Amino acid sequence: MANAPVQRMSQLMAKTLRDDPADAEVLSHKLLVRAGYVRRTAAGIWTWLPLGKKVLANVERIVREEMDAIGAQEVLLPALLPREPYEATGRWDEYGAELFRLQDRKGGDYLLGPTHEEIFTLLVKDQASSYKDLPVILYQIQTKFRDEARPRAGILRGREFLMKDSYSFDLEDEGLAQSYALHRAAYQKIFERLGLDYRIVAATAGAMGGSKSEEFLAPAEAGEDTFADCPNCDFAANTEAVAYDLKPVDGSAVPAAEDIPTPGTPTIETLAASLGVPASATLKNLLVKVAGEIVAVGVPGDREVDMGKVEAHFAPAAVELVTEADFAARPDLVRGYVGPQGLDKVTYIADPRVAPGTAWITGANKADTHAKNVVAGRDFEVDAYVDVVVVQEGDPCPRCGTGLRLDRAIEIGHIFQLGRKYADALKLDVLGREGKPVRVTMGSYGVGVSRAVAALAEQTADDKGLCWPAEVAPADVHVVAAGKALQTELALDVSEKLSAAGLRVLVDDRAGVSPGVKFTDSELIGVPRILVAGRRAAEGIVELKDRRTGEREELTVEEAVTRLTA
Repeated sequence: MANAPVQRMSQLMAKTLRDDPADAEVLSHKLLVRAGYVRRTAAGIWTWLPLGKKVLANVERIVREEMDAIGAQEVLLPALLPREPYEATGRWDEYGAELFRLQDRKGGDYLLGPTHEEIFTLLVKDQASSYKDLPVILYQIQTKFRDEARPRAGILRGREFLMKDSYSFDLEDEGLAQSYALHRAAYQKIFERLGLDYRIVAATAGAMGGSKSEEFLAPAEAGEDTFADCPNCDFAANTEAVAYDLKPVDGSAVPAAEDIPTPGTPTIETLAASLGVPASATLKNLLVKVAGEIVAVGVPGDREVDMGKVEAHFAPAAVELVTEADFAARPDLVRGYVGPQGLDKVTYIADPRVAPGTAWITGANKADTHAKNVVAGRDFEVDAYVDVVVVQEGDPCPRCGTGLRLDRAIEIGHIFQLGRKYADALKLDVLGREGKPVRVTMGSYGVGVSRAVAALAEQTADDKGLCWPAEVAPADVHVVAAGKALQTELALDVSEKLSAAGLRVLVDDRAGVSPGVKFTDSELIGVPRILVAGRRAAEGIVELKDRRTGEREELTVEEAVTRLTA
């Protein structure tokens, strides 16, 4: 393969900026724009400039190599997809407003693919007829589309993004477990090669369904996910997946429930202050609507309801808060004074902390009145126990009891054991070893390719700019000509020698640009090794700088070529 030509900054379609873009909220957004890697086209839609495309291509290459290594086969499915398969699985409606829907000139309904479980299932249904055709793993690297309500943080949360999605197809659950394990190991290799600091955490399957799900998270302040990990054992989970066992207590000695007047106390804070009790002694009841039906969610008064957990429990059904109109239609539900005892035609779910035998102060379903000594399992029944509170720093580890730590993170990968959800909906069967049809079981596995670029920027940048790991950087070495004709001549000469030796070279040969601006740009752009043709160019001496450590040394051109190609 021919060596890549030297990339001259005098010809590069990218301009660096001194100031942060006005709409930038996170570090990766600021630096990727300032360093000339991406430009905003519209809200949540980005153009990748030449340097950015090189980094993106390097991430793609690493992903491909590790997917190919586990025997996965690459395909490319369309992004424009027909409505019918998504209607068969229910996701045409379940995706709600996040789905880009459109019609062709004949009035046919289509969507822009947010993910491709249905289409991969149909592809295998078309191609595989016998157990001899399985197992198989297929993948693609392709643009996905989701109509985010609030696209933000640059390429971290866009409406169009690049993702690797793969799907495994097996005859038995044991085969699915093996395919899942192959992907898990491949993802570890991918993120290690990318140079990302990451954690593998338990996750909820949500609307995707399935029996097992894990996320790969890159710790970063800009992350929108929160995960909990234990400093004492190996427990780690997305906070939406932190779950506790139900521990009933003996409530037989608790006196009978009794109403108490509590005028002007519609909130937990006002109630606790009025009665002189801690908020933890009260029971908070949040009302929501699920598929049009009212559901009450009970949690201790000192805790907040995690709506993500509630939504995950009821997925794919939509969850929304009750409105004034809902209260008006149900006069038995008294705003600020709702209690679980005696609720009619209301499903009641509660956090495990509201265990059988526990006693509470809660609403009496009467204006200006609460009830005390209300015991779970005696005075009211819980239809389902679900971990629905927002996890807090110091909550006990579900495994060992040690206080949990919470950190922000960026989701960079997610793996699911889907099982037969999509195979059932689309009737994916093959002829089994016994000559009878067998329903295929599936796994789904995603890597955020464009998101990984932003995650790397967040984790590796410093106060001077980007600082890419070597394998994903847009070049192996950034050669800087300080400015004079002799320095530029030497910079171009050493660049050609390095290119001939197989290195990818970016050379700053811009005329009329001060040395200070060039040096600042080299640090902003973030290639890991910088070679400067400066004050000793006439002697054939260049300066090699390590972008991360700042270490410098002077070398002859020959020594520099030998060092950089070693």
